[in-house]
Amino acid sequence: MDDRRKRILYRAKLRGMKETDLIVGGFAEENVAGMSETELDQFESLLDVPDADILDWLFDRKPIPAEHDTPVMAALKAYRLPVPR
Repeated sequence: MDDRRKRILYRAKLRGMKETDLIVGGFAEENVAGMSETELDQFESLLDVPDADILDWLFDRKPIPAEHDTPVMAALKAYRLPVPR
């Protein structure tokens, strides 16, 4: 994995709030390696957004602003963590 992807993965896994660490970090672990440069740009842009805003968008509490309403955000919304048994 190149340095950019490693840096993105690190940022995604250590957001600050446990919920976003799990969701965004888990999504990154599964997807960052195969993302295009455009998708990486979109994901990096999301990493600059506060955790509370991301959670509001993921759980449909607030609409996603146009600048973040991207295919990567749609994939993140569709991402589901496995339920522990």
